[in-house]
Amino acid sequence: MKIGNRDFDTKNNTYIMGILNVTPDSFSDGGKCNTVDKALKHTEDMISEGADIIDIGGESTRPGYERVTKEEEIERVVPYIEAVKKNFDIPVSIDTYKALVAQEAVKAGADLINDIWGFKGDKDMAYAAAKYQVPCCIMHNRDLKINPYRDFLEDVVSDLQESIDIGLKAGVKLENLITDPGVGFGKTLENNLAIMNNLEILHRLKCPILLGTSRKSMIGLTLNLPVNERTEGTVVTTVMAVMKGCGFVRVHDVKENYRAVKMTRAIINAL
Repeated sequence: MKIGNRDFDTKNNTYIMGILNVTPDSFSDGGKCNTVDKALKHTEDMISEGADIIDIGGESTRPGYERVTKEEEIERVVPYIEAVKKNFDIPVSIDTYKALVAQEAVKAGADLINDIWGFKGDKDMAYAAAKYQVPCCIMHNRDLKINPYRDFLEDVVSDLQESIDIGLKAGVKLENLITDPGVGFGKTLENNLAIMNNLEILHRLKCPILLGTSRKSMIGLTLNLPVNERTEGTVVTTVMAVMKGCGFVRVHDVKENYRAVKMTRAIINAL
């Protein structure tokens, strides 16, 4: 698939999406990149370490996060998108579930929309993606208080198919869609481990798969570790992502995960 000016061979490679949070309250790195200079330096570091895409987010999605208005989110992300695009030749993703934010981000230069509600959080999001014909990552998410699971793995596939259908109906092309199993969103620890162990079921949807597990509570709860000690656990999930055919991994620690991808690919491709 094409993102920005680059072609991504997701059938034969796994690409690194580096996380650039410009929020003051992100669960693991809030406030670290809250100036343009800091963000550009971090972006430069991630690119040198192997990042293929930079994912910029202006609202934390950690448990108990504080919502911000569309206008505030736009004011946060647009200057960073413009600065990254001006200084680096790399595709940029906007991490938002709000259509207006996505539209303004794309106008500022974003090449990909990363939507944690898979077109279901804002009824206009699919139309925004279709209007600008930009690729979109649709993540699985569910409000369990309203809609508990009946058959967890099948429900994840079914929910993502619904997101795909919403996009197609709005005019989004199938080749512009990426699916994300949504580790850490609307799931128990057991659910998260189960979808990790069965990532290959998402290939039924005929879209590239993005896995985002970096430093998440699944790792912390399993290993009983704080957020700043979850790199090794994240690397394990990255290795599994490669082995199960994921096209992208979204991570904070680019260098370690890039090396894990490269080593795993070398083994898989050996005669």
